[in-house]
Amino acid sequence: MSTPQSTTQAAPAPSGGLRAGTLGFPEVIGQSIANLSPTFTPSINVTAIAALAGAGTWLIYGLSTIGLLLVSMSIIALSSRIASAGSFFIYISRALGPMAGGIAGWGLIAAYVGTAMGVGAAGVVFVQNAFSAWNIAVPSWAIYTIFIGLAWFFSARDVRLSSRLSLAIEAASVVIVGGVLIYVLALHPDHIVDHAQLGLQGVSGKGMAQGMVLGIFSYVGFESAASLGQETRNPLRVIPRAVIWCVILSGLFFMFVAYSMTIAYHDDVAKLGGDSAVLSTLLTSVGASPLGPVFYLIASISAFSCVLACINSSSRLLYSMGRYQFVHRSMGMVHRTHQTPYLAVAFSSIVTLVVCIAMLGTGPLNTFGYTSTFATFGFLVVYFLVAISAPVYLKKQGELKSINVLWGVLGALAMVGAVIGSVYPVPDYPYNILPYLFVAYMLVGAVWLMMLKKRSPQVLEKIEHDLEVSDVMTHGKK
Repeated sequence: MSTPQSTTQAAPAPSGGLRAGTLGFPEVIGQSIANLSPTFTPSINVTAIAALAGAGTWLIYGLSTIGLLLVSMSIIALSSRIASAGSFFIYISRALGPMAGGIAGWGLIAAYVGTAMGVGAAGVVFVQNAFSAWNIAVPSWAIYTIFIGLAWFFSARDVRLSSRLSLAIEAASVVIVGGVLIYVLALHPDHIVDHAQLGLQGVSGKGMAQGMVLGIFSYVGFESAASLGQETRNPLRVIPRAVIWCVILSGLFFMFVAYSMTIAYHDDVAKLGGDSAVLSTLLTSVGASPLGPVFYLIASISAFSCVLACINSSSRLLYSMGRYQFVHRSMGMVHRTHQTPYLAVAFSSIVTLVVCIAMLGTGPLNTFGYTSTFATFGFLVVYFLVAISAPVYLKKQGELKSINVLWGVLGALAMVGAVIGSVYPVPDYPYNILPYLFVAYMLVGAVWLMMLKKRSPQVLEKIEHDLEVSDVMTHGKK
């Protein structure tokens, strides 16, 4: 599994050295769908939200869908005009300048890598639940190593293969889990109109506010199709379609999952929120308990596809930032044979594995909670910045319309609301300190960027010029 060392140094050019024009709509939407991992929600995330929002879990997903649809309008405005491997780093740099773009890139690194850690931890839970039925104990470190090692191999080898693999895994998982939930509804026809859920019985404002952060985490990565801008055929058309359809389809699926799973638990949301083996309980309710291990193995494969998609996204981001020397320029190196940013892939994989191994003592469920919450803050910051960037960029191009301003303002407000809900009412320890740890992380990035501006101002000037030239070229093609 070693990677040949023949490389080329990528220069800041439109082609960038990546394999251009190899991905179509299936691979691109597969990247986004795998990154948000729809089957991850019924496997573990819905229980975490139910513990906070109770009967309002389905509404959390509805509100999250609306919020991210607002943000996606801004993403579409940018991705239909700019095709790049750096996605939001490039988008925000062109609108608000290189410093703002660097801050966004710094936040997005935490977002993608943190998601890989969190979903990897969930994968550990799924694998261990599957094998526990056969009285086989699988150590967490071994699962982490296999997951992240395979993700490194596929991402470094061929992005087209890894995207198709991710899409196939998620499609199969959604069909299987969705089929079981449809059967659940068929077994409870008198509860299809569930007054407890529709009436939000027992739901508190505090629980809803805190649940929004986890609700948004269910969607994070939906925008990652934009990171494949250089490798996609007709990206200015394909990527916006992938982004919007990913949000809509996933949102409908998540709402259906939350609603039907609550019915499966006979509206006992406390039981649902405290169940660490929700798939086994769900299968038992339909008389198919022997299939529990199989379903957990399916969920673990889905978790792997999400880890793979996160490594794909983070490596493309690091590649773009490396080309512009926001991070070490080695991140901009491209493998001569596979035409993938193999050093950025290796770095993302190593960081993910090291942190997961270091957190073994906390247990996989806590690792999932801590790292996924931290990652969500990164996405919220970047989504906020991109909502602001879209109208600013369109103003610069003389294309701004009132509707673009409306989408930007509403999207930014939705993300601000989610951030406020994460800190007030104050959550329990250690979640109460995670926002401040994230702020410290972002301050480190800001200090690094200010040092870069002071020591090498010509780098930022070159970036500004390169972005302007690329911008002209992009619009010329459109």
